[in-house]
Amino acid sequence: MLSQTIPTRRLPFVRNILKGLALCSVLVSLLLPLGCRRRSSAFVIALGDNIRTIDPIGSPSVDAASERVRTLMFNSLVKKDEKFDYVGDLASNIQRSDDGLAFRFTLHDGIKFQDGRPLTSADAKYTLDLVFSRDFAKSASFYEGSGTSKKSLVARVDAPDARTVVVTLTKPWVGLLSNLVPVSIIPKDSYEAQKTHPLGTGPFKFVQYDTSQQVLDLEAHHEYWEGPSAIQTLRVRVVSDMNALQAELRAGRVDIAPLPTSLSPDAIKLLSQDPNLQVRQFTGSNLALLTFNTSQPPLNEVHVRQAIAYAIDREGMIRDLLLGQGKLAHSILPEDSWAYTMGRTYSFDPAMSKRLLDEAGFKDPDGDGPQMRFGNKPLVFKISGSSVAARNYAGVIYGYLKAVGVNVSIETSEQNALFDQLRYGQFQIAYGQWVGGNQDPIFYKDLFATAEIPTQERPARNRSRYSNPELDALLEEAVRTWDRQNARELYTKIQDIVSRDVPVLPLWYQANIVIAKKNVGNIQVNASGDWGFVRNLTVK
Repeated sequence: MLSQTIPTRRLPFVRNILKGLALCSVLVSLLLPLGCRRRSSAFVIALGDNIRTIDPIGSPSVDAASERVRTLMFNSLVKKDEKFDYVGDLASNIQRSDDGLAFRFTLHDGIKFQDGRPLTSADAKYTLDLVFSRDFAKSASFYEGSGTSKKSLVARVDAPDARTVVVTLTKPWVGLLSNLVPVSIIPKDSYEAQKTHPLGTGPFKFVQYDTSQQVLDLEAHHEYWEGPSAIQTLRVRVVSDMNALQAELRAGRVDIAPLPTSLSPDAIKLLSQDPNLQVRQFTGSNLALLTFNTSQPPLNEVHVRQAIAYAIDREGMIRDLLLGQGKLAHSILPEDSWAYTMGRTYSFDPAMSKRLLDEAGFKDPDGDGPQMRFGNKPLVFKISGSSVAARNYAGVIYGYLKAVGVNVSIETSEQNALFDQLRYGQFQIAYGQWVGGNQDPIFYKDLFATAEIPTQERPARNRSRYSNPELDALLEEAVRTWDRQNARELYTKIQDIVSRDVPVLPLWYQANIVIAKKNVGNIQVNASGDWGFVRNLTVK
């Protein structure tokens, strides 16, 4: 994947910030616990969010931070490739039966767990049986229905020989491989020990974990089946505060900070000017978007939604707010996806926006005067109150919409309250992000199928409350199609319809930013942003 180095040109409007930042960094450094400031021979990688669990399969919830460290210690049967397709990880070969009811996984030869014991199909069967029979967060996807109607999609798991695992389904299901990706394979009969002492087949093995300090120590697995890492000892430290992370990077106490979500684009630009640091930018897949409540007027009118899409200068926002640390999105799928097509596109065109609003019957009562369309009743624009970025984006979008005669009222809510409001349709426009979920085209069914509209009893994902029988039929056919060419054609039609009807407006793909010391080499981050690249890092 191509990367680029962020230019180090000093921006005039942040010169004064530099002085304050330097002082702040010193103060934060002095306030850090002595254990955090002590020099260590370990290679230190900074993580922006708390590690909720080191349990690889049994956690009650799934969070990005825990999943990142999991990939350092474990492998799964299946992984995603650079096209976001599903290929073997521990499995050297995957075969599907003609009726789609059975999947045969052949394990690579010679793989060892970090304690030296060989991996066999008995370990994989033990792991899968455990996940398929428990109430773990990672178990939920292998069931359909709820309550008394809840049924498993997996009939049984067999291990006919030491290198073969067969998963038999209750009915054809294209979602098996995608849901196996986060399921780490563990040794037989080891689950209880995994909660405090994780043991897998991955490139790094567990040493110790300090829960209170959020520090995880690992060392290289020298018999790792794809070759040992050049990094012998690895320390993962949670540094969630923006100022603390900048101080630690400048002081050289952090070797690398992949995807530092706490840092603003301005802060990243400033760090790129540090002679001891390098800032690398890679194409990302995480999506920022606007969701429209299509069940409420005036957003139930497609021309109104299209008009809003034309009214917003997304490229200008990427340039001026993200400082180039993002890429314009025309789909919810990443551009690297095997199923990606652009569909209908919306350039910044205020004149077109006004024309569409006029055609929809919402004429501006006084041209460019102070009166707004929709009888001066503002659209309710919901954002998370804890996100500074969301507030900045919403303020700029407010200005773009006001310029075409559309007034909005920006309302902030606590994150959980916002999710409830989206679920119950208590909004008209909402800003949000999708992290990871948008990498699989099956996500279109989650987001836009009529059956996925949330109810009081079911917190589904079709928050736009969009309903289209033509699209429903295509989605049902697509998620049951094994033939890749046919599936690609179906998803092309699906993306054409969704981009035309605009139940959501994709804004941009957030860039994958990595900040590291100058002596760290071979930094290659894929669009998913997972930590698989850490094994291949070098230190000069």
